Amino acid sequence: MGISALTPPKRPEDTVEKLLEFADNRLLIDLCGEFDRNLAQIEQNLGVHILRRGNLLAVIGDKAARDQAAAVLEGLYARLESGRGIAPGDIEGAVRMSAQVFGDTVHQMEMFQPGKYELRTRKKPVEPRTEAQKAYVSNLFDNELAFGIGPAGTGKTYLAVAVGVTMLLSGAVERIILSRPAVEAGERLGFLPGDMKEKIDPYMQPLYDALNDFLPQKQLAKLMEDKKIEIAPLAFMRGRTLSNAFVVLDEAQNATTMQMKMFLTRLGEGSRMVITGDRTQIDLPRGTASGLQDAERILKSVRGITFNYFTSKDVVRHPLVGRIIEAYEADDGTTG
Repeated sequence: MGISALTPPKRPEDTVEKLLEFADNRLLIDLCGEFDRNLAQIEQNLGVHILRRGNLLAVIGDKAARDQAAAVLEGLYARLESGRGIAPGDIEGAVRMSAQVFGDTVHQMEMFQPGKYELRTRKKPVEPRTEAQKAYVSNLFDNELAFGIGPAGTGKTYLAVAVGVTMLLSGAVERIILSRPAVEAGERLGFLPGDMKEKIDPYMQPLYDALNDFLPQKQLAKLMEDKKIEIAPLAFMRGRTLSNAFVVLDEAQNATTMQMKMFLTRLGEGSRMVITGDRTQIDLPRGTASGLQDAERILKSVRGITFNYFTSKDVVRHPLVGRIIEAYEADDGTTG
């Protein structure tokens, strides 16, 4: 049964109603979703009640929640007007972003401007879903060296690769170089069979996954064959100068201090470099300092380098992932 058939709950004195009118009924149907599931998701997130009345939506709830829900609905409708669809993750992102900036009217209008931070790849457009992600993407375009630090699932690597693909396709850089330390995550995998590529590919798989999201398989294979896209372990970076390239070091918390210094000094003319990592997932041997932590301490005040931080509120995987991270942070007595 759709939301339009529900009877609104008895409203307390401070509960108010706001009517929103949408000119295009076809887009309104898409906004509501099949069986009004998009509206139900917004209701659950914001504690409001939403009723359909023809081409109107009535948002019922306390003033703050009602106004926030209205902003989310209007932003999602603008998204549909620009020709883009709505997935559950887009709704989660709109709710998160509205919570972070709600009350700042100018900033709010900027937040919901369709396509403002959209990254165009060959397979699909990509856009940041939280304020931290939006600042991160902006810094990736504006700075030669940027760090993205935070828990798993916050889009650090995914957005970095998307920016790299966008810059490669636009001609801003000539190649993409993606790297990771080949460190086992708490397991002893033993000696892997095969040639060098087959041995290192399991460590690099998350980078292949991101690229496969943005480029057709044949085009990706051609770009890799022509060395326009390279994926290699961190140890293979020694002695190279990386010019006119978009360079990403992923899982940087597992780089040693010497490896991090070596990698950072590979930066060449016309290049962009992104370092991503999670300080809570260090897999280095006990007693070995993390190069990411040392770099953060040493480079904090160096001009031209930006540090972008993410928390559980920026998780864009399943919403449960964010709650899992928060639970572990609470148990450790730490914060975001």
